[in-house]
Amino acid sequence: MNRRLAAPVGITGTGQCFPPRVVTNDDLSKIMETNDEWIRTRTGIRERRWVEPGTGASQLGAPALQMALDNRGIKASELDLILVTTVTPDTLFPATACRIQDMVGATNAFGFDLNAACSGFLYALTTAASLVAAGGVKRVGVVGVDIMSTIINLEDRATSVLFGDGAGAVIVERVEEGLGILDFHHRVDGSGGCFLYMPAGGSLKPATAETVAAKEHYIHQAGSEVFKNAVREMADNSRMLMDRNGFTGEDLKLFVPHQANIRIMDAAAKRLELDPSRMMVNIDRFANTTTATIPTALHQAFGEKRMAKGDLVALAAFGAGFTWGATLLRWAY
Repeated sequence: MNRRLAAPVGITGTGQCFPPRVVTNDDLSKIMETNDEWIRTRTGIRERRWVEPGTGASQLGAPALQMALDNRGIKASELDLILVTTVTPDTLFPATACRIQDMVGATNAFGFDLNAACSGFLYALTTAASLVAAGGVKRVGVVGVDIMSTIINLEDRATSVLFGDGAGAVIVERVEEGLGILDFHHRVDGSGGCFLYMPAGGSLKPATAETVAAKEHYIHQAGSEVFKNAVREMADNSRMLMDRNGFTGEDLKLFVPHQANIRIMDAAAKRLELDPSRMMVNIDRFANTTTATIPTALHQAFGEKRMAKGDLVALAAFGAGFTWGATLLRWAY
């Protein structure tokens, strides 16, 4: 049974923000044992954006949301809710959503942060759309932002070359009948948490001089486990949504997967029997920006005229937790 919303709700505006500092593979080869060919052939990444020290997630998230508001043609005061999804908040509290609300002047909104790692944007999109469809709120700003350069260990080339910093945002509200979110499916499997995680910094293992010295505040990843699970779940969930709504790969205008690794993305597209030209790729320029990958990819795809009003679009993500999911929608503007 498909999970249709109580009313047609979709994305009506997009925005993004990246820091100006470009870090190429050649730049990384000067500070670690790696080279451009090694990174490109294994990940598809040529360069990424990293913030300057002292930059918080709100400082990318607020401009991204403001761009989405401007593109929609509305004021921040017209938002009822701000959802921010991130694993690198400015602070554990207050929520980064509170900071962004203040920065953009969303004087009539409430807000909170949501953490589902790389799947966070899809989870937040469903949460926002469900609240709008139920009539509890009218307009929501959803922001996906991560400053991954603050939690990577430059001594671990297997993970440090993968990530970039960035923010993407969308406006979610009621749309015309037949447009917007058609279906979604999300899952969590906590038994996979040991394959992609940060060992310290939470209540289970608070920060101490010892945890810092042991580099336990950086990303730890078992790449092969993440790879095989990500390929299977992103492809299978997207396929399942299309099947239960009566669509085939030929009906799909664009597939927008989480930009984790070009090999994962290509394998997922292959399992969907999808022509590579119909998959949105920006990992080569921005690397894995975690929860920001899908909203920034949507913003860029629309700007490049890769999709238009009424086109069928599939979104898929997989992240730490393990968390995963897919969303099927008809582009609404």
